[in-house]
Amino acid sequence: MSPASTGASTTVGADVSVPASDSRMSPGGPGYRRMSFALFLAGVATFALLYSTQALLPLISGEFGVAASDASWTVAAATGGLALFVLPMSALSERFGRRAVMTASLAVAVTIGLLVPLAPSLGVLVVLRALQGAALAGLPASATAYLAEEVSPKALVTAIGLFVAGNSVGGMSGRVITGWVAQEWGWRVAVGVIGAIAVACAVAFRALLPAPKHFKPGSLRPRVLARTVRDHLSNPLLCRLYAIGALFMTVFGGVYTVIGYRLTEAPFSLPQGIIGSIFLVYLVGTVSASTAGRLVGRMGRRGALYAAGGTTAAGLLLSLAGSLPVVLLGLVLITGGFFAGHAVASSAVSKTATTGRAQASALYQSAYYIGSSAGSTVGAIAFHAGGWAGTVGVGLLAVLGVVTITVFGTRAALLQRRLTTAA
Repeated sequence: MSPASTGASTTVGADVSVPASDSRMSPGGPGYRRMSFALFLAGVATFALLYSTQALLPLISGEFGVAASDASWTVAAATGGLALFVLPMSALSERFGRRAVMTASLAVAVTIGLLVPLAPSLGVLVVLRALQGAALAGLPASATAYLAEEVSPKALVTAIGLFVAGNSVGGMSGRVITGWVAQEWGWRVAVGVIGAIAVACAVAFRALLPAPKHFKPGSLRPRVLARTVRDHLSNPLLCRLYAIGALFMTVFGGVYTVIGYRLTEAPFSLPQGIIGSIFLVYLVGTVSASTAGRLVGRMGRRGALYAAGGTTAAGLLLSLAGSLPVVLLGLVLITGGFFAGHAVASSAVSKTATTGRAQASALYQSAYYIGSSAGSTVGAIAFHAGGWAGTVGVGLLAVLGVVTITVFGTRAALLQRRLTTAA
């Protein structure tokens, strides 16, 4: 999505240069609202499909007679498939265009979504979910690359925040809808309803998203792609951002994979519909993600990450309480902290990578969803071994990792500043 007039991005990893007369979209300008709404809908569809089974795990466990750690693979397989395929899909977007890849990815994912309710066994369900995650891999990295190349730099954090907000709405609505539908008609019908909603989002996305004005096809040469990936992985700042995204998602994946099991047990013993409604706290994530730009403006990137990590840790500790209102407050803080941290880290990747933005974003998304898979699996195992306190312990270790990496980055920046001043 480099301007055709500038000849940018002619190969994988090429520089994105924009002339002085920047024609990229900005708030209030032509196409910005359509673009924002289209990518918002893409985010809704992506997260609704990706986590469509998460709120239903107790029911899936009951039907197939398996433990939480086994049922959690219906989530981990989807996020793992996405993590494995996000880099290859980002390379395809360099060659065939961000919009084309996003459209094809959604089309395949929603088709699989209509097949998921028909799975005759847990094994088949896990395979379908893995394929669905692989199909969805074309969305996240391509979307952030599209934004980085089509939106003005000043509006980039806000635009990415809106896309992340769409993720939170998708995750929330998918879980709430499946919770209530499953309570009446079972988890299969619930997942089918999510598939139908995703179809509508996919159609609207393709109709609304403006054609890119700043994209020029790149090369798919493996050597060029490998060099671009190597360059990104040798960048200390990008590696720190990748690790931060993975750790934040480890917390989030673990908490929301296990929370349904906890709330069905004493002292809460909540029905499936009410458990699904718990995910309304995702609205907090919608707000925190969409306001991440202002948070960075006030506190700086590292300050915003400290705030996000501290908020998440406080929520984890509150969630240990035996009182439902206090647990809900804990989930609110976990959700707000996670989405703020994710929006800050992902937008920083787009700003840091001056070449191969799709690959830089893909590596972030790969790390992010590896964190999700790890959180879902390890969180469920910890819950089986030590109850909710075990899951919280895993989350607190991940937050400690975020803070440690951010402290290291702060010190590295201070040292670099001193060296520059001395020179």
